[in-house]
Parts: sequence; C-alpha cells; structure tokens
Amino acid sequence: MGVELAALHWIYVLFILFIIGFMIFKRDTTLVCIVGIFLIAITATGSLTASVSSIFTSFIYAITELLPTILVISIIVAMSKTLTSTGINDVMISPFAKMIRTPALAYWTIGILMMVISWFFWPSPAVALLGAVLLPVAVRVGLPALGVAMAMNLFGHGIALSGDFIIQAAPKLTADAAGLPVSDVVSASIPLVIVMGVVTTIAAFFFLKRDMKLGKLVVSTTIQDSNENLDTKPSLLSRTQQRLLAILVPILFVLDVVGMFVLDLSGGDATALVGGTAIFILIVITLMSHKNKGLEKTTNYLIEGFQFGFKVFGPVIPIAAFFYLGDSGFTTIIGEYLPKDSLGIVNDLGVALASVVPLSKEIGAITLTAVGAITGLDGSGFSGISLAGSIANLFAHSIGAGAETLTALGQIAAIWVGGGTLVPWALIPAAAICNVDPFELARKNLLPVTIGLIVTTIVAMFLI
Repeated sequence: MGVELAALHWIYVLFILFIIGFMIFKRDTTLVCIVGIFLIAITATGSLTASVSSIFTSFIYAITELLPTILVISIIVAMSKTLTSTGINDVMISPFAKMIRTPALAYWTIGILMMVISWFFWPSPAVALLGAVLLPVAVRVGLPALGVAMAMNLFGHGIALSGDFIIQAAPKLTADAAGLPVSDVVSASIPLVIVMGVVTTIAAFFFLKRDMKLGKLVVSTTIQDSNENLDTKPSLLSRTQQRLLAILVPILFVLDVVGMFVLDLSGGDATALVGGTAIFILIVITLMSHKNKGLEKTTNYLIEGFQFGFKVFGPVIPIAAFFYLGDSGFTTIIGEYLPKDSLGIVNDLGVALASVVPLSKEIGAITLTAVGAITGLDGSGFSGISLAGSIANLFAHSIGAGAETLTALGQIAAIWVGGGTLVPWALIPAAAICNVDPFELARKNLLPVTIGLIVTTIVAMFLI
C-alpha cells in the first residue's frame, strides 16, 4: 500500500537532486542545503520566523549529533602532533623500516602499517606520522615515491577510512541518515571493505610493478632520510623515554580494542574510550617533554587539533543538517508538522517508490555505488555520505531488505572516491609528503579503484 506524498516530500527529493547535481559539477553544496532546510521548514510551518530559526536549529542538531566524532578526531590529531614533535613516532615506526628490503616489501609494509595507524589516528595525521620516516627507506630499496603515495592512499584513505571501525565517524554519519544502529552498518561494511581493499591494492600493485618494469616510473634520488635531519635537532625527550612511550602508546590503543570486544562497546562508547585514551597520552607526553611549558603546550596542541577537526567537518554540518530532516531530526528541528500517518520523509518516499517502481537489489547496489562516487567528487568523502545513507534507506524500503549493506556500499564508494584516493585536491597530504604530483597520483589510482568498486558492487548484490 502506498502513502500520500505531500509538498514536503517533493521538496526533499528536489533538493537531493540539486545536491547531486552541484557535486557532479564540483560546486559547494552548503548554500543549497540551507535553502532546502528553509523551504522545507516554511512549507511545514507557514511561519517565516520559525523557518529562519529552523536553519540555526538544524545546525545545532547536526553539531550535537556529530560532536563526539568531531571531538575525538580533534583530540587524536592533537595527540599525533605531540608524537611528531617529540620524535616518538619515529621510534614507533623504526622497527618496520628494518623489514623493508625490496620494493614489494616497501609497498605492503607501508600500506598495512598505514592502515593500522589510520584506524586509530585517522589517515591525515597518519600520513605525517608515517611518510616522513618510511618514504626515504622505501625509495632507497627501489620503490618510487609515487608508489609510496599510492600505498598510503589506498590503505589509509581507502581501506581504513571507508570502514572506520575504531573511531566510527563514517558509519555514524551514514547510519544516522539511514536510521540504523551504527553497529549494524559497521558489521555490514566488513566484507565489503575487505573485498574492496584486497582487489584494489592487489590491482594497484600489479600496475605499479608493470610500470616500473616498463621504465614508466623512476625512483627519485633526491629524498633525504628524515632521521638524518632529526639527529641535528635538540630532542624534547631522552632516547629511553622515547622508546618507553613508543611501546606504551600502541599498547594502550590495543587495550582499547580488547576492551571494546570484552565490554561489547560500540558507537559512542567506543569513540569515548579511544578519545579518553588519546587525551591521557597527549597530557602525559606533553608534560614529560615540555616540562614547565607543558600546561601551555597542552592547550596549544588541543587548539591545533580543534582547528583541524572543525575544518574537516565544517562542510559536513550543513549537508548533515539537511539529511537529518529526512528522518528523526524533523520533529526536533521543525516540530510536529508531518502528516498524521507519516513514517518520516525518507520512509514515506521508500514506501511510495516500492508501490510504483519494482526496484531490484542489482539496481539498488549499482545506484548506491554511483551516488557514493558522485558525492565523493567534492573531495571531502564525508560531506555526501549522509545522502548515501538516506538513499540506501529509501531503496531498502522499496526492495524490502539490505538497508545495512546498501548503506555500507554507499559509504565505501563515497570515501574511496572523495576521501583521498581519486579526487586530486583530496590527495594533497600524501602527495606533498612524497613530493609527487597529486593529479598523477589520482591517475595511477583511478583504474585500481574503479576495478575495486565494480567487484565490490557485484559482491554487495549477493549480500543484500
């Protein structure tokens, strides 16, 4: 049985199309989302003042929902800066440098290490933590700097960020938009992340080896070993202290993971555990290394972290605010103005769609991959995943199953494209640390990522 769609539903659909269109043409969607919120509010309430107020209220709602995620990322970035400034990150990574003896070992070691570090620190800080130390080692054994950048990109901004199993920023956004528990989206994403990661990294390695054999990639000899430079700088900690803390930091985070499994923590509880541990590490290291200036330096590191966090999530807040209107956020933001028998804007659209269009799981999977890829074109990877979650919910109601898988698929496509593997302006951190052209890096990533998305979409069809 279908539901009667009101003007609110059509305005919501219209602005979804506008948002997708603006993303395709690489234009910012903030203003579009604000206009959409205003028009939905004035259509529902008929009050100009209430509609203007709803814009601000929607931002408050979105920030409230996202604040734990913004906070934990800010704190982790702040902590990563203390590890870098004290040289602890160099000591943490140095044992792995000894393992790198061939180009193949360099690619896989850097990639896997980047993935693990990105789970806990997020990819952007991980690039700085890892790249400066292992890039010279990799180049010395014959892996071109472009190959190092590819490994860091695909394993960090691709595998680690698209799953985001520890910090759970990405699943939080998509799950909220889809009206699902975060744990369900995380569970559904695991097989898809594995398939996408394995296919893409193996394909990239194959093409990399082929290009090296054909002489298309030249190993640079101008990169200096960062450890040689570090020896000339005064250290904030003794070598013994660096080694002790280099062992303690990963142990604490491993204990966090153990605690998550033992205590069955997920979502906000898991995020809080990681965030609290990062604050503890930040304070201890800063007080030990900066002595009398430790109090002020702690604040400085936190300020830098918050600047990074809000810079990353600034574009996300308006678009998340719009998509929260499609589900439970409508009543909180605007009030009790939905039709009496409404299940929420997105759910109503799903029921209506199911009554007129016989969607299949194949069409649903292909559409979610396409939508995710399109939303990633803005180079954020995060600003559009709320849209992916919203559409996944819409399609799942029509198909009758697969909400979690479709949501995870849209999330993976959006982040692989926009999170730092294909869009050139999102590749800048890895490209800069490796001193390579971001557009060339994007071109090298294009074919492996495309192959990975095709295979992952096919696998998702069988999982729905």
